[in-house]
Amino acid sequence: MSLINVVTNNSITPVILCGGSGTRLWPLSRESYPKQFWALSNKSDKTLLQQTCQRIQGIKKLESPFLICNEEHRFIVAEQMRQINLKESTIFLEPIARNTAPAITIAALKAKGSNKDPLLLVLSADHIIADNKSFLEAIEAGRSAADSGRLVTFGICPTSPETGYGYIEACANTNNALTSSTIKRFVEKPDKETAQKFITDARFTWNSGIFLFKASTILEELENLAPEILRSCKKALEQNSKDLDFQRLDKKAFTKCPNLSIDVAIMEKTKLGTVIPLNAGWNDIGSWDALWKDSTKDINGNVLQGKVISKNNSNCYLRSENRLIVGLGVKDLVVVETDDAVLIADRSKSQDIKSIVRKLKEDNNISGRSHTKVYRPWGYYTSLINHNSWQVKKIQVNPGASLSLQMHHHRSEHWVVVKGTALVENDSKKELLEENQSTYIPLGCKHRLTNPGKIPLELIEIQSGSYIGEDDIVRFDDNYGRTN
Repeated sequence: MSLINVVTNNSITPVILCGGSGTRLWPLSRESYPKQFWALSNKSDKTLLQQTCQRIQGIKKLESPFLICNEEHRFIVAEQMRQINLKESTIFLEPIARNTAPAITIAALKAKGSNKDPLLLVLSADHIIADNKSFLEAIEAGRSAADSGRLVTFGICPTSPETGYGYIEACANTNNALTSSTIKRFVEKPDKETAQKFITDARFTWNSGIFLFKASTILEELENLAPEILRSCKKALEQNSKDLDFQRLDKKAFTKCPNLSIDVAIMEKTKLGTVIPLNAGWNDIGSWDALWKDSTKDINGNVLQGKVISKNNSNCYLRSENRLIVGLGVKDLVVVETDDAVLIADRSKSQDIKSIVRKLKEDNNISGRSHTKVYRPWGYYTSLINHNSWQVKKIQVNPGASLSLQMHHHRSEHWVVVKGTALVENDSKKELLEENQSTYIPLGCKHRLTNPGKIPLELIEIQSGSYIGEDDIVRFDDNYGRTN
């Protein structure tokens, strides 16, 4: 059935899923700062999340988006929305990761609770779409089916026999990218031989995880097929709390929610599934090899980013975040440098990085989870030197921002200002420090650091004590709603 030139009255509310850790792009992508918050492609200076928000602006009757993220990333999401002037978004905070079905349920309940019944456009925050025009045309083509009560998903027209993607089999041939078909079945990641058969059959597309359906339709299917998810999410939303500009879901209720994807919970069971092929240069950037394929290359097939010198190399991905990388006479390699780790891998083996990250976590190696640079709502800090009883950090505080009023049970601190101006509250005493001036914060002292200036404040912090963990903070007052 052709879906071109069909007019519907329903508005579209984007639901952008910002979870996921992107471990196959380690050491750049980690739990503390995953791939959706990075500007990965050398074709754009915007992050994957920002690109996702910007590409949907051409959709007709577009409502403000819902963004659903881990509470640890809330200030990263808010700051990236501020950078692209998207101020009307609603950000939901998941207290614990619970896959896509609960996240979509929360969005549907919230949308329907406003006495409207919009179409929900579900998008992952970490996809790349090269052909935005074709993407928008496909979304418009899906309106009619979604408006009539179908659960529409967009299947990616396959270009190779990928074994890392799930597949969708349509009941009919869907060569026409603006033609829908009822879904026959979903197929989990196949072996190479099966994938080779799939790409020769026009009924098969890759499962993109992009959906379009009415809020009421998905809620009815949840009631029928996954009532426990619907029940838990209703309680989590009813008992949610306002946290600055965020909607914090109730932890006790949300934790009881089954940890299921929308595919498993609904799409594989429903009789309302419809697929529309999407041929728009889609890439989920699931590995360094996938990023290499998507990036602009030099005449020798190399992708070079950062401080890189390349001579007689071919088909390599060389990326430096800090230090100089020199590549000489190598081919088909991935080399990624960060301040605490260097990855060197055969490009064809880059999917296996996930097992390396798993091993780092098993060994309790912090590099498997976090960067030495840690973002906070007031700015960021970078760990320079670590020891059991002392460490050195570089702290940057944004203009006008403040750390919480706090104290520590186990450590004292020295602060040395290297750039800008610092307003230091030390018990009841306040002092203004300029460059090259310092102060001492004794153990147990109630203190706060503020940047009253117009430029970023940079200082060196030296911590010493019997315990220097980040959880040794007692907060008395905080501008960002953080509690102990």
